[in-house]
Amino acid sequence: MTLRDQLDEQWRRTRERSPEIRQAYEALVRDLVASGLASSSLKSGDRLPDFELPTVEGRLIASHELLQKGPLVISFFRGGWCPYCTLELKALQQSLPEIERLGATLVAITPDTGAALASAKRKNGLAYEVLSDVDNGVGLTFGIIFRVPEAIRALYRGLGIDLGVRHGNSTDEWLLPLPGTYIVDRAGIIRHAELDPDFKRRMEPAEIVRLVGDLAAGR
Repeated sequence: MTLRDQLDEQWRRTRERSPEIRQAYEALVRDLVASGLASSSLKSGDRLPDFELPTVEGRLIASHELLQKGPLVISFFRGGWCPYCTLELKALQQSLPEIERLGATLVAITPDTGAALASAKRKNGLAYEVLSDVDNGVGLTFGIIFRVPEAIRALYRGLGIDLGVRHGNSTDEWLLPLPGTYIVDRAGIIRHAELDPDFKRRMEPAEIVRLVGDLAAGR
């Protein structure tokens, strides 16, 4: 089963269980499309911004360290609370041996902090680094951050999801990244960027492996 099939099945169950969630998310996707956020973010040919983020264990890791071994695959995800994100994280884990065989490094970046960050890695059995984008600083440099509208905030709170707590801040600035995948060559140039305002759409791991293979082959 492809990742797309798994995501579609998750959405089918969600919309059947809760028309309220379906309507709220569909409205959010329409608003994000209208905002033009995806089209104004970093694209293929842009240089990867320098960054330094903490791992689950609290060790700071810099972008230049990640590029030392070869190409870099970056997956931005909303948080461990998001079922679509967890499906993607697990699918990436399945493809990790092939990605690493091609000489690339895979990391996932989320605004989750502390216990929420550690839980995302532990519960999904991830062998790759999961980095905490504290206050969404890196996501902002990529141009993929949006403010969660009040209707969605109320929905999340009703589901027991408090982004302020998960993100380690007490402000009411609920911000999230668009889920996205970036493939970066060893020189730090983005060779592929895949973003979709529809959070149910994620890049297939098989396509990531294919593109990393092209980089390894010098194409």
